[in-house]
Amino acid sequence: MSYIIYDISSGAFLMKKNKTFHKKKIWVIFLCCSAMLAGLFGRLVYLMGFRSDYYYEKAEDLHERERDIKAARGEILDAKGKVLAANKTVCTISVIHSQIEEPEKVISLLTEKLGLEEESVQKKVEKVSSIERIRTNVEKETGDAIREAGLKGIKVDEDYRRYYPYGSLASRVLGFTGGDNQGIIGLEVEYEEILSGAPGKILTTTDARGIEIDEIGESRVEPVSGDNLRVSLDVNIQKYAQQAAMKVMEEKQAERVSILLMNPQNGEIYACVNVPEFDLNDPFTLNTGEDVSGLDQEEEQDLLNQMWRNPCLNDTYEPGSTFKIVTMSAGLEEGVVSPDDTFYCPGYKLVDDRRIHCANRRGHGSQTFVEGAENSCNPVFIEVGLRLGVDRYYKYFTQFGLMKKTGVDLPGEAGTIMHKKENMGNVELATVAFGQSFQITPIQLAATVSSLINGGNRITPHFGVSVETSDGSYVKKLEYPVETEIVSEKTSETVRYILEKVVAEGSGKNAGIEGYSIGGKTATSQTLPRSANRYISSFLGFAPADDPQVLALCIIHDPQGVYYGGTIAAPVVRSIFENVLPYLGIEKETDAGEDAG
Repeated sequence: MSYIIYDISSGAFLMKKNKTFHKKKIWVIFLCCSAMLAGLFGRLVYLMGFRSDYYYEKAEDLHERERDIKAARGEILDAKGKVLAANKTVCTISVIHSQIEEPEKVISLLTEKLGLEEESVQKKVEKVSSIERIRTNVEKETGDAIREAGLKGIKVDEDYRRYYPYGSLASRVLGFTGGDNQGIIGLEVEYEEILSGAPGKILTTTDARGIEIDEIGESRVEPVSGDNLRVSLDVNIQKYAQQAAMKVMEEKQAERVSILLMNPQNGEIYACVNVPEFDLNDPFTLNTGEDVSGLDQEEEQDLLNQMWRNPCLNDTYEPGSTFKIVTMSAGLEEGVVSPDDTFYCPGYKLVDDRRIHCANRRGHGSQTFVEGAENSCNPVFIEVGLRLGVDRYYKYFTQFGLMKKTGVDLPGEAGTIMHKKENMGNVELATVAFGQSFQITPIQLAATVSSLINGGNRITPHFGVSVETSDGSYVKKLEYPVETEIVSEKTSETVRYILEKVVAEGSGKNAGIEGYSIGGKTATSQTLPRSANRYISSFLGFAPADDPQVLALCIIHDPQGVYYGGTIAAPVVRSIFENVLPYLGIEKETDAGEDAG
């Protein structure tokens, strides 16, 4: 406490302080300072003792620069080991602003070697950042030339770009990768985890100014290469099929042609063709040659998405008479029809109040069930469908696996588009029985028929066969589900017999090859709207008929002129089989009476 005294001699007021109070105040200040120092000391002990690792890492981060090293993507190999998708060494060019000593020379060099605008390069070179990427996917020769110039501040890292040795071959099956080397469509994206591998890193240490410390140098975490994927696709078979598809598309001026070849015993797909294909090494250029300069980005992307679609599994269609194989199998299995049953075709079938015509408007007259199949007679199969009825037909739809997707190992598979059971009357049942008024995918038809002719085992169509290391060592076999006994062996045998007769004596005779027993079914369906007069011609065939080892499905969209499946699609399958059957080691049959000596 303070008090005031008036000094008479000087005439001034004097301030006096309470000494006891002053000492107390000093003591309080001392205690406060001590507490603060103790707190700071405790914090220092905490940071140095308990959080030292964390702050060490933070300090290191300030002096470390990190660059990714892409892993070599696993190769895709065909059934015989031919490389379908490989890696090409390229470079990524970057600049580190703090290390550049001659910016003008750096800008000039990168502009010249990379073919970029000088203004664009200058902005990136002058940008104050830890590291600035100039360009990726630079040819190795160009990257080497930039590195050899020896200008400080430029980093040239080797990288990988996907390369497809066969160009457009099986483009929608293989798919392609993007700038980050990740799969975008096809097998590339479906098997991303197997193919991608693990990236590595390059670590460099800098001083406070961001300059690399040469004495310390670089440390590397090496990338781990992806595994190789071996597939059932065979380059030679794919070529046979693709050439045949291109030929008929040009001859018939068709919109497009799809062809599937597979092993009906295990589901392995030998070929999947959708012409016109596109160039896998240039997947962002339309295969139609269409001028896109006037299109906005969204319109151009829509066209690219359409080009990348795989119609064999992404799109549905009305299968037409090839679907009679399903009606045949259900009818035989349920016992509502036998091969010797007789039918009469006047050229149409009256169902409720609807007259549904046969392709032969004059009618086939009296015929057995086998002859009805040979003639592809609609009234015969309408009658079988009506004998089954909606409930039993739906039961076989489910039993045969048609109401679910096949599980093929490619993305974007579409499902069957079928009438709801409660909305299906006799007319709808009749049209479904001969393959119209609903839609399925080509892969679904091929897989279902495979299952009906192989003894009744519902197989999963697939491309992937096994996984191997980059040096070719075996890793694992890929397994796929199989459902057994979807039809009896007896029914399957009868179906094979009838379909062999279709080729030997009926509408599929243009698929016949001397010395081989071939089974099959033709189809000609009309697309919606019916008034457009656009047709889909197709043929499904298999060989040998008594023990199928290969099944082929050819679909021709909107052919001009003659459009019957037996006339234009069956010969396509015949030409493929003429090459493929000997290639697969399937020998011609020898007559029992022929002299072997």
